[in-house]
Amino acid sequence: MTRRVRRNHSPAFKAKVALAAIKGEKTLADLAQQFDVHPNQITQWRSQLLEGAAGVFGSEAKSESNAPTIDVKTLHAKIGELALENDFLSGALGKAGLLSAKR
Repeated sequence: MTRRVRRNHSPAFKAKVALAAIKGEKTLADLAQQFDVHPNQITQWRSQLLEGAAGVFGSEAKSESNAPTIDVKTLHAKIGELALENDFLSGALGKAGLLSAKR
């Protein structure tokens, strides 16, 4: 028995199958045979489409797209702290003979 290679479906294909399932013109078995996917997968895509459909027209899509604010000063301070630690540790290891001086 050979195993089927795992397939990655595009979002456009998933939307097409989910919309066909929502229309209800064909049964899940017919859709599964037509699109060559498992009926459980069609049901999952259909529910994902129904859950996310409100976000297309509502304010949820706008609020999710807002990136969290990044404190650049804090990040620069952390970078400086880590660089200082690296310099100190490389010097200490070099004096102890555990780190080669070629670095």
